[in-house]
Amino acid sequence: MTASMDETEPANQTGPDHDPGVDLIWDVDFDVRDAPSAAFIDEVRRTFPTEPEIDRTLTRKMHHRSGPAYQRPSLEELAKHLETFLRHELGDVEFEVVDLHWFTGGVSKIQVGFVLERREPDGSTRSDHMVVRMDPSEGSNATSRAREFELLRLLKGTVPVPETYFIDAEGEFFPEPALIYAFAEGVTKPRVATTGKISGLGTNFGDHRRLLAPQYLQHLSAIHNADFRGHEFSTLAVPEAGTTQAAEWAVNHALRCWEEDRGEDSPLMEVAARWLRRNLPTLDVASVVHGDFRSGNFLFDEDSGRINAWLDWERGLIGDRHRDLAWITLPTMGHYDAEGTYWVCGLVPLDEFFTTYEQVSGLTVDPERLRFYQVLCCFSIIVSTMASSYRIARLGKSHQDILLTRVEGMVPVISRVLIDLLKEPVT
Repeated sequence: MTASMDETEPANQTGPDHDPGVDLIWDVDFDVRDAPSAAFIDEVRRTFPTEPEIDRTLTRKMHHRSGPAYQRPSLEELAKHLETFLRHELGDVEFEVVDLHWFTGGVSKIQVGFVLERREPDGSTRSDHMVVRMDPSEGSNATSRAREFELLRLLKGTVPVPETYFIDAEGEFFPEPALIYAFAEGVTKPRVATTGKISGLGTNFGDHRRLLAPQYLQHLSAIHNADFRGHEFSTLAVPEAGTTQAAEWAVNHALRCWEEDRGEDSPLMEVAARWLRRNLPTLDVASVVHGDFRSGNFLFDEDSGRINAWLDWERGLIGDRHRDLAWITLPTMGHYDAEGTYWVCGLVPLDEFFTTYEQVSGLTVDPERLRFYQVLCCFSIIVSTMASSYRIARLGKSHQDILLTRVEGMVPVISRVLIDLLKEPVT
């Protein structure tokens, strides 16, 4: 059977102990989530208010869901889209696109490399190796390319990130929203690595730990301490310190995706949703948050050990730094060695990580806020793997259907972690 919200009843029915988004009405013949109506979309938006760019992105996802399944464009088709877009962006500048080629790797986005050759005002030719980063018909993380573009520009000079060039925020020129940034040299793992097979998760960096770990902590500290005051943002909302706004936005985002994408009910997710609603923490200071600060998302030079670029800012936002800390210390993000030591991101022993982070960053780690975001991160991973990935594979919306169904194997591990976190008493 398929679970779906009955469109004739409001999602937020009242009750003394009710939380929105945990009620299901079974309909064996029709799943509204496969082809959501305007009424369904509007009700979910009203029930789970979040920041404007997240609302815009998720609403777009739902309005496009009933469209056709994903069909991989040919390089020739992409070349036409790219040339039309660049002509719009560059105006009368003479240019040529050469060496268009697919990139492998990644889970939720399509990436194509190319070289842009253009005539400079002095008559010389400039060549730049660039990457088109584009959504499929629907990704396991419905995120904003415009926000990713804005974060990359904000963090330039703070941590190593690719140079940004162009943005097609609404997919006016490409089949879907796309950004174009500089190609970055490097590898995601050593040649001899035996772990990190899926999207870099759990990579064992071996002898490279000595060189990479200090950079990893320094870059995380720099991101969380980045000064964004005085910047005007079009996609980044800044939550108010001293309130629960950051936590409310984050929880509503996760609950909304669960309501939009799930294929069945889950008692554990209902319990976790209620717990999150009742334990919203207050934000002490707003920070830039990467959202997925782990192995597989940075490129480094294997000879020197220097990190050249941090990628995949699609989960990034301005919010509580504990969200990053919670995410990267979950058991699926690192690995255990033969002695039973857990290595955060494959780089730093867990029993040293938080103390070292506080020393490097000058920021504190609050155990209760950390626990809240660990619960939320577990909840979000289950949403992404058990709900969103399921829905996308079911409807054929992505180029990574096989991988998206494989990552559902993370659910039992994360569910066990979630259960243990929920059992801990709240102090």
